[in-house]
Amino acid sequence: MAAHGWLWGWLFFAGWGSLVLGEAPMEIEVRENEAVSLPCKAIRSQPNPTRQEWKFQKDGLTLLFYHANKFTDNYKDRATFTPYEIQLKSVTRKDSGTYICEVLGQSFAQSEVKLIVQVPAAKPTAHVPSVVTIGNKVVLRCEETDANPRPTFKWFKDNIQMPPDPKTSTIFKNSSYTIDSDTGVLAFEPATALDTGNYYCEAENKVGPPQRSEVIHMETSKLNVGGIVAAVVVLLIILALIIFGVWFAYNRGYFSKRPTSSSKKVIYSQPSNRSDSDFKQTSSFLV
Repeated sequence: MAAHGWLWGWLFFAGWGSLVLGEAPMEIEVRENEAVSLPCKAIRSQPNPTRQEWKFQKDGLTLLFYHANKFTDNYKDRATFTPYEIQLKSVTRKDSGTYICEVLGQSFAQSEVKLIVQVPAAKPTAHVPSVVTIGNKVVLRCEETDANPRPTFKWFKDNIQMPPDPKTSTIFKNSSYTIDSDTGVLAFEPATALDTGNYYCEAENKVGPPQRSEVIHMETSKLNVGGIVAAVVVLLIILALIIFGVWFAYNRGYFSKRPTSSSKKVIYSQPSNRSDSDFKQTSSFLV
């Protein structure tokens, strides 16, 4: 038993040493929906392995997908195995990650392959306010979440590309803005009357052609028209709620005069012409 534990301890340290001193993980780039071969360099040092496994690592999680001479369900219909490599028939963006080949023979060896699945840019979304106030800072954003590698962004106004530096253009030299091509942010500091126009953005990477967003019109105004409209709408809603509350209370009878407790009535009867001897009190009190 002690000898068996010593053997596994030796294999562990041998494997750790091969991982530290071995080659750096290789990178393979392939476009989405294409086939790719992932080599197992660890097999070179273990020509007659007794066990071979493949693992997939991504976002801090490690999944075993080939062991006991077979693939797991997610790979069995789209992957093939040889001791020197595995082949994925059609990769998707979810396949991007690190693939680890582990081989146990006379010692333990391990090699890694980093797979980068290239995805072209999809149609971006342009976030453009409809009305902005002259003199304020205004930020427009272009968003695209599918592309790999990440795309670069361009902005267009009235079908004319906006240069990164407006001072280099005779058309935009009187405008004050900045463009971040990596994040897709277009910022006016401040907005002027000249910034009124139709805007759209483009996203592009090396995998596919540029993709264009919808065109959105932006109007500049000296007054905060949007804020005024919003305030009026809120005021009308409040007035409507008050009117409804009054109507509801009235129909429920909350505003009708409640009956008060009846007061006591006193009725006096006039005494008749009687003598003092025949006098009797004739007044009475009715409740």
